[in-house]
Amino acid sequence: MKCQGCKEDVDEVVAIKVNGRKKKLCEECAEEAEMAGEIEEGALDAMRDMMDFKGKW
Repeated sequence: MKCQGCKEDVDEVVAIKVNGRKKKLCEECAEEAEMAGEIEEGALDAMRDMMDFKGKW
């Protein structure tokens, strides 16, 4: 199978949601995508706190 992130042939792929879409990634790319999602969520939370935003995005 091919990883949709790095385009390399791998033995196993993991299905993960990235930006609302499911992607089949190798374990390394899946970890990187999860970390990037956590960083993005933290940045959005910081922006909400700075703007005193009380609703949802």
